[in-house]
Amino acid sequence: MNCAEFYPPPNLFQPITELTIMDLTNNNLKSLDFLIEANLTKLEQLILGNNKLTIINETVFETFPSLKYLDLIGNPFVCDCSNAGFIEWAIRNKQVQVANGFQYRCSSPLAEEGNFLLDFNVRSCWEFTGFLCFISSSALVLLTLLSSFIFHFLRWQLVYGYYLLLAFLYDSKKRRQGCPHIYDAFVSYNVHDEDWVYRELQPELEERQGWKLCLHHRDFLPGKAIIENITDAIYSSRKTLCVISRRYLQSEWCSREIQLASFRLFDEHKDVLILLFLEEISSDQLSPFYRMRKLVKSRTYLSWTQAQSHKGLFWEKVRRALECGHEPVDNHNPLTANT
Repeated sequence: MNCAEFYPPPNLFQPITELTIMDLTNNNLKSLDFLIEANLTKLEQLILGNNKLTIINETVFETFPSLKYLDLIGNPFVCDCSNAGFIEWAIRNKQVQVANGFQYRCSSPLAEEGNFLLDFNVRSCWEFTGFLCFISSSALVLLTLLSSFIFHFLRWQLVYGYYLLLAFLYDSKKRRQGCPHIYDAFVSYNVHDEDWVYRELQPELEERQGWKLCLHHRDFLPGKAIIENITDAIYSSRKTLCVISRRYLQSEWCSREIQLASFRLFDEHKDVLILLFLEEISSDQLSPFYRMRKLVKSRTYLSWTQAQSHKGLFWEKVRRALECGHEPVDNHNPLTANT
């Protein structure tokens, strides 16, 4: 009996919703999803023999509350985990009789061909699913722990690495474009040393010596990310002048500035970094700041505390450092203990 025979015109026989028996044998059906919306609440017998059904969606049968008999003989079933739900349903349900269910045979895969469908071991499917759930949940837990660890202990290192990459790309772009430097020097200092910068450094270097300086509060663009302002300032200046104090060493942003300036120093192999110590700092105080300690050991620097009685000579050395590619020679070491 074909579909046309089973869907009579209205008013000729009973409405489709009142059907109790539906025979769809030999209709080349590949899916039963079309039955979900059929509203066959009175259907008791469903015959689907000799179609092309490979995978059975058992949830379709849940839409037939009155179903008592199901015949699927002669379909080319796939014996793998895609049919595990139907196999479990066919064996365990008490309401619907699956006619000759234990005679249904597998058509694929090749390793299962000819075997009985209901003999397929579905436990391996649930074990595999459980294993996947275990792996997924374990990976999620590890990812959460790793993310928490990175956030609490390594977030600044990741931010630093990210902006070092940006600095490298920024520097490469500047080189290709051949952009001239806007400033003679970017002055990196802690806000607590701002009074000295504006009282001593700026008047001497800008007003008397004529250098053009880049200063945080005066030249940074408002609304722009601080780290982007720092990167622009370093690469738009011929040199970076670091005004170092104990507070400077304790500042995260000052640390970023000298790290980016150090990257430029090692990348360009030029004297683009000038170290100016505002106060005496012992080796014990400097030892936690590995990068700074390494720079101090490998380079010369200027000491403000040692220049109190020779300010003219001190500013002359700063002028020479800004003027050429060689750091000024300073025999005074701000480190008061042996390193």
